Amino acid sequence: MKLPEIHIPIVEISLNKNVKLFMKREDLIDSQISGNKYWKLFFNINQYLEKNPKNPHIITFGGAFSNHIAAVSAVGKSAAILSLGIIRGEELQDKWRDNPTLAFAEKNGMVLRFVTREEYRDKEKLTESLQKEFPEALLVPEGGTNEEAVNGIRMMLNNETKDFDYLCTAVGTGGTIAGISKFCENHQNVIGFKVVNDSSLEKKIFELTLKTNFNLIDSSFGGYGKIKDENIRFINDFKKRYGIPLEPIYTGKMMQKVIELIDENYFPENSRILCFHTGGLQGIEGANLLLQKQNRNLII
Repeated sequence: MKLPEIHIPIVEISLNKNVKLFMKREDLIDSQISGNKYWKLFFNINQYLEKNPKNPHIITFGGAFSNHIAAVSAVGKSAAILSLGIIRGEELQDKWRDNPTLAFAEKNGMVLRFVTREEYRDKEKLTESLQKEFPEALLVPEGGTNEEAVNGIRMMLNNETKDFDYLCTAVGTGGTIAGISKFCENHQNVIGFKVVNDSSLEKKIFELTLKTNFNLIDSSFGGYGKIKDENIRFINDFKKRYGIPLEPIYTGKMMQKVIELIDENYFPENSRILCFHTGGLQGIEGANLLLQKQNRNLII
C-alpha cells in the first residue's frame, strides 16, 4: 500500500498586527504519521515499494523520543512493511516500555534494537553492517533527511502557498527547509528556525538544494530538547487562544520566535507569513513525563 497525496488546510492566526500570520496544518495529515515526516517518507516508501522487494523492510535511526521513529513505525504498520528501529542508548533496553514513543513504535510492530552511543555515532559502520544483514531493506537516515525526503517536502507547497512572502519552518536535520527552499517561488523568503545548535546546518542545507534563498534563526531556547517554563506558557496560551496544539521541541519554539519577531517589527508591514506545523504531537506525552518528574507545569 502506497502513501496517498493529502490536501492540508491553511488557517489564519489572528494577531491584530501590521502583518498577516498563517499556519499550514501539516499535523492534520494523519494521527500517527504526522507533519513533515509523512512527506519525508512519501517518495522513500513509494519508490521502494515500486521495486517490489520480496521481503519489504525499512530500517531507520533515532533517539528515545524521536518523532521519526514513531512515524516510520506507523508507516510500516499501514504499508505492511517490517520495520527496525536502531535506538541510541543501550541503557533504554530494559525500560523502553515506560517510554511512550518507543512503546508506540513497538505496538506498531517495529523491532527495537538498542546500541551504545559510541556505536550510534559511527553511522557509516552501522549502516554498512545493516545493509549486509538486510540486503533488500530500505535504510532511511536519522530524521529522514535524504534526497527523496527533500523531494517529498515539495508536496507541502501548492497553489495556495505561492502568494505568501515568508515561509517558515522549524529546522532539525535540515530536510524540510531544504525542500521548501528548493521548490518555493522565486519571490518568497524562507526562514528556518533552528532548534538545535548545529553550525554545519547551513552547509548541509545548501548541499541539498544548491540554493541560498534561506535564512536561519536560532530558536533553540537553550539547546535541542531543552524546555523552558516560557516555552510551556507560550504553548499552553497558544492552544487556548487558537485551538492549535504545539509540541515543545520544534513547532512550539518556532511559533514563539516568529511572534517575538513580529512584535519586534522584523517583518515589513503587510507581509504575509506562512508557518508550517510539522506535527510531532506524539512527543508531548514524553515531554510531560520529564516535566512531571521535575515538578514543573505540564503541556496541556
